[in-house]
Amino acid sequence: MADKYTHLEKYLRELPLSQDEVTLTFERIEQILNERLPPQAYEPGPWWGNQRQGMYVEVSAWMDAGWMVETVDLREKWVRFVRQ
Repeated sequence: MADKYTHLEKYLRELPLSQDEVTLTFERIEQILNERLPPQAYEPGPWWGNQRQGMYVEVSAWMDAGWMVETVDLREKWVRFVRQ
């Protein structure tokens, strides 16, 4: 399951070091993953969190790449990542 998010981790790792933040639409993330995000990503809750506990393997993708979720807009369907 964790391999599902490898492409997102790679994408974030390859951003220029001079870039401190990036905003991606859910649609763009799905393009990067080459599959749809799970329903939990579209609902309020811990899915877009920055804590590595529990069953949320997606968190490792952005945190291992050196990023954290700063803001999520579920209505507009976008997420802003910032460098750690």
